[in-house]
Amino acid sequence: MLKEAIDNILGTSAAYTERQFPQSVASCTVPRQRFVDAARAMKKSYAFLAAEWATDETLFGGGFAVYACYRWGSEYLIVRTEVPVDDPTFPSLTKKYLPAYRFERQIHSLMGLVPVGHPDLRPWIKFEDWPQDAYPLRKTFDALKPMPRVEGQYKWTRASGEGVYEIPVGPVHAGIIEPGHFRFQAVGEMILNLEERLGYVHKGIEKRFESLSWQDGVKLAARVSGDTTVAHSIAYSMAVEAMTQSNIPERAHYLRALFLERERIANHIGDIGAICNDAAFAFMLYQLMRLKEILLRTNHRLFGHRFIMDKVIPGGVNIDIDENGKKEIISELDIVSRDFEKLINIYDKNSSLEDRVRDTGILPPEKARELCAVGIVARASGLNVDCRVQNPFPPYDRFEVNVPVLISGDVHARVWVRVEEIRESIRIIKYILENIPDGKLSTDITKPLPDTAGFSSVEGWRGEIIYWVQSGPDGGINRCMVRDPSSVNWLGLEQAIHGNIVPDFPLCNKSFNQSYSGHDL
Repeated sequence: MLKEAIDNILGTSAAYTERQFPQSVASCTVPRQRFVDAARAMKKSYAFLAAEWATDETLFGGGFAVYACYRWGSEYLIVRTEVPVDDPTFPSLTKKYLPAYRFERQIHSLMGLVPVGHPDLRPWIKFEDWPQDAYPLRKTFDALKPMPRVEGQYKWTRASGEGVYEIPVGPVHAGIIEPGHFRFQAVGEMILNLEERLGYVHKGIEKRFESLSWQDGVKLAARVSGDTTVAHSIAYSMAVEAMTQSNIPERAHYLRALFLERERIANHIGDIGAICNDAAFAFMLYQLMRLKEILLRTNHRLFGHRFIMDKVIPGGVNIDIDENGKKEIISELDIVSRDFEKLINIYDKNSSLEDRVRDTGILPPEKARELCAVGIVARASGLNVDCRVQNPFPPYDRFEVNVPVLISGDVHARVWVRVEEIRESIRIIKYILENIPDGKLSTDITKPLPDTAGFSSVEGWRGEIIYWVQSGPDGGINRCMVRDPSSVNWLGLEQAIHGNIVPDFPLCNKSFNQSYSGHDL
């Protein structure tokens, strides 16, 4: 449907490539002046803007390029436009898609391309004390050379009026969490506005990929966001496997799904406990963290790592499970499930907790759609989006995944989506263990051809993770674009907090629980 929409409005102006894999993901190049026309066609087709990024393609003898990835249901479409070196500008998509607001600020900060018509070009990820002409994602940038520090000041959004005051929170927090700065404008306890300032854990990950081999790249992907190590490893590996047109063994697919669902359960259980703790119900935190610890210890015994890190590789996996391991997981899940249901019954019948979580931090369905939200946040706000359903890899294509969707969009809805997903993940794991086929764990991956691209989308526990990789003239990594769910869902937190009281911010923030590291690439 999306390809037809592009063809109807652009006709022969859209030139499709056969170097994008899998070929089910269409990719076309359009003239720079028609880039917004393509976005308009996508908007009329009700497509989401899934990602927007830039590449330096000077090693191919060209200039720069800007890509926009759109999604509707199971269909993805990538629209590319070329940007010359002597005029590094492109038309902004912000008037069509709100997520472009941050995507394009990041493109401007790290690649130095100017989105014409963008309403706010303050630096994003790149800090104001970096030299203005330092663009780390350009090929001319020397990542080994220290950058001089310059004087700079970030211009925060201001609110004025009688009784209006500001509350700065962070970037260093009281808890052991990653740094991020939140600036509130409030009247009394009522929040008028929240502005986020992220980037404090920017590590140059996308730049670092360019110096790694395809096999070593998966280790970096596993560390993009440590609590989502399995999902990021799978997404990177699937993108590489797509561009090399590799078919991995069936058993490896099943093991990847097993790891993915265990990661989902552990994080959801921990989140529910932490949300309850922010409402001063510490009992739930202690009990749910006890259950999470059971899962993590089983991971360590069976797979050698509490978070199953570095077990997914391009071509498959590097660790197996035997019959005793299957029995141990089944026994463990029965114990976890029994205690979890008791605890959720307590959660559901606690009136003081209900008073804190219901009608708090509401992200309405229409706003979630406008922000192109994904994952837990989207499903709690009425959007039925889940890559396990729309873009399944085996074994998800062998059975129905029951996706919980609520419409209230409040803290409770985001908790309850987690509750239902834990129940569903337990069912999925039992299916996997009963039906996992015999066979090899991995297959060899060939070196990609030059100037080839691979794409993948994987439903991590926070939501849809997207990887897009491009090989250079020598077949090495020219670009690895990572779009964590947090890249779009952080915008939702800013919108959900309006009209709430200041003490409810921790509840709202934890119910979103977005990754700083996954965002601050």
